[in-house]
Amino acid sequence: MEYRLQTPVGREDAEKLKVGDVVYLTGQMITARDKAHVRMAGYFEAGRPLPFRLEGAVVFHGAPLVRPRDGGWEIVAIGPTTSARMNRLEPAVIRHGARLIVGKGGMDAGVSRALRDCGSAYLAMTGGAAVLGARMVDRVAHVEWTDLGLAEAVWALDVTGFGPLTVTMDAHGGDRYGEVRERVAENVKATRGNKKDQKDVIGDV
Repeated sequence: MEYRLQTPVGREDAEKLKVGDVVYLTGQMITARDKAHVRMAGYFEAGRPLPFRLEGAVVFHGAPLVRPRDGGWEIVAIGPTTSARMNRLEPAVIRHGARLIVGKGGMDAGVSRALRDCGSAYLAMTGGAAVLGARMVDRVAHVEWTDLGLAEAVWALDVTGFGPLTVTMDAHGGDRYGEVRERVAENVKATRGNKKDQKDVIGDV
């Protein structure tokens, strides 16, 4: 199925998504990499309000390449970074309202549980398409936490038809990456078993 969703994304819309579906997003999304996740965790612990909205938010694991223009910022390129680096901190972000997570490479079982509990989903963006991604960004709405560095700051971006993004972890426990990991583990186990059988046969000769 193909979906065109408007942000902020409601739980009902996110729960419609299934692994394999394709999504295009219009509205606003925020970027957040490692340092932004660490800072968000500190805000959660202290009970401090964030300078951006998480409820119904799309959180993009990546950072735009930007340049100053006309007193603001121009997006030159934007692509995903490896999501697994945020595994430990992402469940809290999801439980504080993030509805869709966008990145590459998937995330772990703890994140999958949070997605299921909160009615959220993880979407994969193809790497290497950063220039194409920039064409779908209309403007920078605002930027927060620039003291972390421009790559680690939180950028709020207005986008139109941002995609295609593929649902790879859904709100129903579907996890494309988990399925692959299980198959790999089974293949490794079978391979080791075959090697043991071969040794046993050789030993009997």
